[in-house]
Amino acid sequence: MADIFDVIADSTRREILQVLLSRDQLTEDGTSVSQIVGELTVSQPTVSKHLKVLREAGLVTVREDGQHRYYRVDQTPLEQVDDWLMPFFVDEAELAAEATTSVYPTLPEPASKFAESLGRTAAVVQTALKRLGA
Repeated sequence: MADIFDVIADSTRREILQVLLSRDQLTEDGTSVSQIVGELTVSQPTVSKHLKVLREAGLVTVREDGQHRYYRVDQTPLEQVDDWLMPFFVDEAELAAEATTSVYPTLPEPASKFAESLGRTAAVVQTALKRLGA
């Protein structure tokens, strides 16, 4: 299996993931290759080649319906990227200190995972804004 960083290093694959992510919010059925081609400036064979790489990396899932294939983003492998990037944006000691002084009740596991992910995202955005001088 290809390294996740090698897979997302390609700009066309990142564009495909963005198209799929935006369309995933609109439909649960997935997005066809022709719909992806319609939103990008690349040929159908190129899109199919990149979808194969994304599929092998586990970044997309495919549903077959006759001769048609419908793709959706699977965000789980991207957690690997998130875990690698976090130390560059968040002071782990500060997070640990905040966690031990929390006055909030313990959340159920799904809510806790969501809150952790949301907190990480907010920390990344906050750090990026600081670096941009905003």
